[in-house]
Amino acid sequence: MIYELRYYECVPGKLPQVLKRFEDHALPIWNELGIRSLGFWTTAIGENDQSLHYMLAWEDLAEREAKWSAFATDPRWQLARKLSEPAGPLVAKVTNSILKLALHGTTTAFLAAD
Repeated sequence: MIYELRYYECVPGKLPQVLKRFEDHALPIWNELGIRSLGFWTTAIGENDQSLHYMLAWEDLAEREAKWSAFATDPRWQLARKLSEPAGPLVAKVTNSILKLALHGTTTAFLAAD
């Protein structure tokens, strides 16, 4: 199992629109494709209160490539993205990291925490 940590630096004031786009469009497509999200977080205390962090779980890089490619090219996602950005992009910068578990047995507590 590998994990992908994604960070979106939203255009100022656009974070609510980004969250709505995930909720209304991306997540239903992810569910159909079997993309597993572990959670979404915003910054409560820190430098950028317009940031979104989320984590995905993958069996391996091959699964990630296949499913992410299917999502990125899905016509419903492409239309939702286009319609949600009539005045320009909602996200200024995206970074992602592929992570591997360093201490086994630690994810159960993390995933169960609220």
